[in-house]
Amino acid sequence: MAFEKVCTLDDVWEGEMEVFTTSNGTEVLILGLDGGGIRAIQSICPHQEIELVEGEFDGKALTCKAHLWQFDVETGKGINPDDCAVAQYPVKIEGDDVLVDVTGIKPLKSHS
Repeated sequence: MAFEKVCTLDDVWEGEMEVFTTSNGTEVLILGLDGGGIRAIQSICPHQEIELVEGEFDGKALTCKAHLWQFDVETGKGINPDDCAVAQYPVKIEGDDVLVDVTGIKPLKSHS
């Protein structure tokens, strides 16, 4: 695994989200979960490749602005529709640094 720093904990607070780019050009959406956890997922909706950062995030679920597809950011699984998902990237916190590993993980696309 090749973890690299993408941001710090001060860059994404609880209930917030922001896109960061890794050294290989992969855009990663970092989300500050309710309770203070951090998740990293693909930055585009698997439906029609809309930037997910433009949607709404309530600290648990992320809703795409285009067609209101929703995702559980804890699991990456679709809420509506429930037969889709977003790719998740491993996250490690070192001090205040947020490190992500995108090695071998490709953004998911939906059949719908």
